[in-house]
Amino acid sequence: MDSMITARKLAEDLELGDLETDVRRHLRYTLGHDEDEADPRYLFRALALAIRDRLVARWMETQRQIEAADVKQVYYLSLEFLIGRSLTNAVYNLGLEESVQAALRHYGTTLEEVASYELDAGLGNGGLGRLAACFLDSCANLQLPVMGYGIRYEYGMFHQRIENGRQVEEPDHWLRDGNPWEFERHENARRVHFYGRSELYFDSEGVHHSRWVDTHDVLAVPYDMPIPGFRNDTVNSLRLWRSAATDEFDLHDFNAGDYAEAVAEKNLAEQISMVLYPNDASENGKELRLKQQYFLVSASLQDVLAAWVQRHGRDFSTFHEKNCFQLNDTHPACAVAELMRLLLDEHHLSWEQAWDITTKCMAYTNHTLLPEALERWSVALFGRLLPRLLEIIFEINRRFLKEVEAKWPGDEQKKREMSLIEEGEQPHIRMAFLAIVGSFSVNGVANLHTELLKQGLFRNFYELWPHKFNNKTNGVTPRRWLYHCNPKLRDLISEAIGSGWIQDLDQLEDLLPKAGDPEFRERWRLVKLENKRRLARHVADVTGIAFPEHFLFDVQVKRIHEYKRQLLNTLHVIHLYDRICRGDTEGMVPRAVLIGGKAAPGYFVAKLIIKLINNVASVINADPRTQDLLKMVFFPNYRVSAMEIICPGTELSEQISTAGKEASGTGNMKFMMNGALTIGTLDGANIEIRERVGDENFFLFGLDAQQVQATRKNYDPNHIIAGDPEIRRVMELLEGGRFNEREPGIFDVLIGGLRNPYDPWLTIADFRSYIDAQRRVAATYRDQDRWNRMSIINTAMSGYFSSDRTIRQYADEIWHIQPFKTT
Repeated sequence: MDSMITARKLAEDLELGDLETDVRRHLRYTLGHDEDEADPRYLFRALALAIRDRLVARWMETQRQIEAADVKQVYYLSLEFLIGRSLTNAVYNLGLEESVQAALRHYGTTLEEVASYELDAGLGNGGLGRLAACFLDSCANLQLPVMGYGIRYEYGMFHQRIENGRQVEEPDHWLRDGNPWEFERHENARRVHFYGRSELYFDSEGVHHSRWVDTHDVLAVPYDMPIPGFRNDTVNSLRLWRSAATDEFDLHDFNAGDYAEAVAEKNLAEQISMVLYPNDASENGKELRLKQQYFLVSASLQDVLAAWVQRHGRDFSTFHEKNCFQLNDTHPACAVAELMRLLLDEHHLSWEQAWDITTKCMAYTNHTLLPEALERWSVALFGRLLPRLLEIIFEINRRFLKEVEAKWPGDEQKKREMSLIEEGEQPHIRMAFLAIVGSFSVNGVANLHTELLKQGLFRNFYELWPHKFNNKTNGVTPRRWLYHCNPKLRDLISEAIGSGWIQDLDQLEDLLPKAGDPEFRERWRLVKLENKRRLARHVADVTGIAFPEHFLFDVQVKRIHEYKRQLLNTLHVIHLYDRICRGDTEGMVPRAVLIGGKAAPGYFVAKLIIKLINNVASVINADPRTQDLLKMVFFPNYRVSAMEIICPGTELSEQISTAGKEASGTGNMKFMMNGALTIGTLDGANIEIRERVGDENFFLFGLDAQQVQATRKNYDPNHIIAGDPEIRRVMELLEGGRFNEREPGIFDVLIGGLRNPYDPWLTIADFRSYIDAQRRVAATYRDQDRWNRMSIINTAMSGYFSSDRTIRQYADEIWHIQPFKTT
């Protein structure tokens, strides 16, 4: 039976009425709310539940088809899934826009208005989590049997508020009103072990085994969320784990009057899934973060193994042929040792059998070139928290070093470099090395990133196992990042080339001839202008600053980090301010600069950069000399739903990281897809963007990765500053306190970093090139006809950066899976 017919039949079985009737029913009978005075928050929940009803039939049918086909399945393990809001995504993917708008007219509102009451799901922080969400979208769109596993954080990373220019972190209680999209599956809860000790024993047949005893256990309770494909009746699953105590509270302590002690176990258990990325500056913070990582992988692996045993018994001979685990960065690297533990201790396989299975079904994606960002855990902490896993890691390492010895006989230095245990006064476990040793595939996320992994960070492993290493350049879903968030551009494109691009983004190349059509360029300009107006209204609502629509909208939104160089952007804004103050405005175009992003709570320098941005913006926006030429804002609490407004209205995309530091980036792809032009270094996926649009449609500046390495050997920023009058004036304004007159000395750390010959980010080294590239930007922007032609070309050449392409490569080259049958 055709899947669409089957889903329709299931819907009929559920006796779904028309959408307006179902919204009314949920308002009254599910939420107990008077429909005649519908509070918008209740209306959102009623609409979400009515849409969810329509997902469930397709969801059940999808799971039935996957089970019936008995196909290989992939499990995507990630500490982050930055899915944003789900309502509009579900409405568009189900093709229900007209029905929803008709239903909401009865209440005098619109989908956009109702959707604004949905809180962004606090399940991620930045690019890593947004990529995972895009991948799940593409897997459903391509009808691939892929399931996501993550943690159901009670609170997101934090809600960012700006007070006196400084970041203030407040709880992001995104679940305060519940989550209408989730289904609790308490019957599938799993027990996760911590602490205790490992002991040896002999079974009834005299066979030697190990087991983990005297543990403190925590329950992992699953909550499932539907992930709909685009109008294909496919709905995949994201399973999120909530931590809970094995016993709610101790009744004896409670009756004795010790109320705090009675619920202590419950509170400790619930901490694990309480907050995304706890501050790990303290030892307690480190322990909680390691608990989160192990909690995720243990619950998820137990879940998959339980399903296998239910269907196949304890015969694991074909397990690797039917299952694959993709580790999204190093956070889930514990999965290697945990799968070994489960196969050895729970299912009593031999070491050789367990290792053969593990190394045939684990795959590892690396997302960082920063050594400090790779997970390292002290042996002392790891052994106290996960004693049985430490034993297994030691044994993996012992056997692995034999392989190193065979490859490089007598090379003790090589063994030290490659050992899973970093020796020293406080030995540490190198979790990235564990992931490499235990996986059959290791991939980077952009061509440059993968080459730098092979040549630098993981060079020894590449020499040992070159067949493991491969590249999978990241992508973003065009459904959310063009079709959903930019409806006016969507409609213009579809009118010009048809709607096939929504499923096959390479078809956007058919727009290329339109770049030469003056009438089409004008229509393109008008769409961008309307999107700029929408963004300007949002900026004014959030910050109180007006962005004139004829200004160049210059945007940098991403996690605040020194290597991403929001500081370089700010220095350029100071340079423009200096020119305005001196009357040197020839060739300048009016510019509105927007910077947004969150700094990790314990990252002092990143938070100081936010303070500088806000101080500079305050000075500029208050100076009457700048009113017709320059505006600047720091956009607070940047998140997915904000990006859906920012991205369509952006004209210049700032991708300015130090070359060799950004693994890939995905914001660069979203902006390109929506017609923004990129100013950037040869870093991450910028290189591949430039290759596709052509050098003439990309504003390149700065050192490349090799030049960065060469420059570091005798870098002298003070000489550069002294020899360049424009850079010197910027530093004089910064050092003279122009932006901190009432707070003397607060930016000394940033100034010292800029002047430091050992500055790893080489900000001053690239500053002159950046100024010159920004002048090319201004000259191009003055020629609006040329700018719009370049904008069309950028969108037309963005097809390669669809996450559908990326996922097809994962499916074909790593996972070896096919779409499950839909008949």
